[in-house]
Amino acid sequence: MTSPYETETVESLSSNMKFGMFLAPFHPVRHNPTLAFKRDLDLVVHLDELGFDEAFFGEHHSGGYETIGSPELMIASAGPRTKRIKLGTGVVSAVYHHPFNTAERIVMLDHLTEGRVILGLGPGSLASDTELFGIDYGVIRNRLEQATEAIVHLLSSDEPLTMETDWFTLRNAKLNLCPFQKPHPEILIAAMISPSGPRLAGKHGLPLLSIGASNPAGFAVLDEHWRILGERSAEFGKTQAPRSAWRMVAPMHLAETREQAARDVEYGLAPWAEYFFREVGQMEKLRESVGANENTPLIDVVRDSGAALIGTPDEAIELIERLQEKSGGFGSFLVLATDMANPAATKRSYELFAQHVMPHFQGQLGRRVERWDTMRNGMQKYSADYQRGIAKARKEHEDSQAKAGV
Repeated sequence: MTSPYETETVESLSSNMKFGMFLAPFHPVRHNPTLAFKRDLDLVVHLDELGFDEAFFGEHHSGGYETIGSPELMIASAGPRTKRIKLGTGVVSAVYHHPFNTAERIVMLDHLTEGRVILGLGPGSLASDTELFGIDYGVIRNRLEQATEAIVHLLSSDEPLTMETDWFTLRNAKLNLCPFQKPHPEILIAAMISPSGPRLAGKHGLPLLSIGASNPAGFAVLDEHWRILGERSAEFGKTQAPRSAWRMVAPMHLAETREQAARDVEYGLAPWAEYFFREVGQMEKLRESVGANENTPLIDVVRDSGAALIGTPDEAIELIERLQEKSGGFGSFLVLATDMANPAATKRSYELFAQHVMPHFQGQLGRRVERWDTMRNGMQKYSADYQRGIAKARKEHEDSQAKAGV
């Protein structure tokens, strides 16, 4: 089935691209958690002031490294501190919550933020989370599908919902409140490497939140995920979600030079990589992918494999363009926050992103570049005109003086 969004070309999507941050968060276990939460919220305020469009908060319950247990509470805290930035769950681990409670909290946040909330849904990425909840990791994707069906109905329909599964029951269920946004807050489905994310999103006509898009395994399946999304939408008679609603997530830290970026991440690259690539053999696979050995510096492995971008704004532009080419085009890019650098350097990284990367993709520089090129190419003519004007004014002054007998 042909997508109804074939007119959404890479070029058209680039000129209207949105940007944001995906805050899992990643905080080293020896950092003060109270200060970390404060810095997280301060960073969202900073992004709001810089013109970023979205900030997403994660949900994790074990491991000690990712410390947000409730993205809804972070949204409630960030809402009054910010003005325009949209605030999303990245993601609600839907299998740990009764779907009615999830839908009800999101609608309440939709009102409290006056329409600035986005609902991201996923199964939860930590097997240690499912263990503490007493859930078999093998059933979480099936449960996510059941929860999504209920949540979409509760947010989008006036009809009461009766639904019974092996882990939740709904009888004549209907929310007390209609959403603030019409028809409801945007709903996204998380996708990593497996086809389960695009299959579920396509079934409901929902867009994807592609986490780990620059990671070699995640990058390799981007075009396949778009194809699956379209096939499933057609199978269930849904309109395929547009490319402009597709989000890509990738970790990065920027500085004025590659050398400065490398110095910045000496602060926290090693503990982040130890946690992020914690699965047995994952770091070895990354080393093998770039022909590295155990003595190769970690930053070289991370950079060369594409696991994270640690470099300059120009390199960030190149990465986003590679993601566009591989995927066929998408609408929003989210920087995965990592704590690789100290707070000051981290804020500077987002400032560089806003100053150089965002305007490149949003059509803000074209006219300025054109006018500057016109000025530069006509410099000799404009300089000659300027000098003639000065000479004319000087001669008119001298003639006036001579006529007056001065």
